[in-house]
Amino acid sequence: MKKVFIAATSQNDGKTTVSLGLIYNFQRLFGKVAFIKPIGQRYLEEEGLKIDEDSLLIEDVCGIKCGLKDMSPIAVEKGFTEKYISRPDRQSITNQIKQAFQRVSKNQDLVIIEGTGHAGVGSVFDHSNAYVARLLGSKVIIISSGGIGRPIDEILLNKALFEKEGVRVLGVIINKVLPDKFDKINRLVRKGLERKGVKVLGVLPYNPLLSLPTIEQILEETDFELLSGKGYLEQYISRVIVGAMQPKDAVKYLVNDSLLITPGDREDMIMTALECVRDDNKGILKVSGIILSGGFVPENRVMELLNKARIPVLLAKNDTYDVSSTIHDLTVKIRPRDTVKVNTVIKLIKDNIDMDGILKGL
Repeated sequence: MKKVFIAATSQNDGKTTVSLGLIYNFQRLFGKVAFIKPIGQRYLEEEGLKIDEDSLLIEDVCGIKCGLKDMSPIAVEKGFTEKYISRPDRQSITNQIKQAFQRVSKNQDLVIIEGTGHAGVGSVFDHSNAYVARLLGSKVIIISSGGIGRPIDEILLNKALFEKEGVRVLGVIINKVLPDKFDKINRLVRKGLERKGVKVLGVLPYNPLLSLPTIEQILEETDFELLSGKGYLEQYISRVIVGAMQPKDAVKYLVNDSLLITPGDREDMIMTALECVRDDNKGILKVSGIILSGGFVPENRVMELLNKARIPVLLAKNDTYDVSSTIHDLTVKIRPRDTVKVNTVIKLIKDNIDMDGILKGL
């Protein structure tokens, strides 16, 4: 049985994207491919169990039926670290991971193991990514975001931590490289890493689609209230506009699929948004949604117009700056129903990753 541990140099470098793409494409080569995320930090409640959301995505999209709890045995819930420091029990966590892995990997040809963060994450409760990779006897692929100097430095630092645990790094994948810098970074990062004895398994171009949130995701990740537009929550947001200017100036920044954040008492901004329609479709507004900040609900006349508009309208209690910061810091995750994103990931991995090189290394 072949095993590969997907690690990264930091959070949100694309571990789940790569794991999803590898599993789907390897399913065309192997009879049986399994997945496990031993330690998860973002989880959902599923039938009374805390299940990592990445495991739910992989199960749904790739049709893997390994048992959701076994696919995500350890959920780092609120207070987990504090409890462990007060009463450490390394063996208990180790046993849960090993037992889940044994069940998930039974009769499988390949197991993709997704880590959480960089090589040292989890050290606080004695289960760093490097330690877990050794525990499961897996080789490692490290992912880092686009660039030259910083990714190389961070990859070598993480490689050292894995090697300290006796874990072999199979190679690295550079993700989210801007198209206008792709050729330069692809050439230099390969040359720089190969000089250090590190194999580059692929360089992935940045695709903005994968980073676009939907209104529904914003609603799920915040305490905002939905005022209207329940049937249009799946619209993507390509640009966020803060309505803290004069309407005549705001018009210049409103593009298709914009999200407008404005105080609920700025009737002028709201009316401007409701008048800006797409050039290619006069029946559709440029804005995909509006967030009304400050807890202000517009007067009835304006609310009637918002209710008729085919866009979601959310109400936030916080001020405009706080709301904007919340949206900016939002972690956008691919969901099973994001069909366009899923298909984009599958093609991205197929076209840019050395699948044969991974197989030879395993």
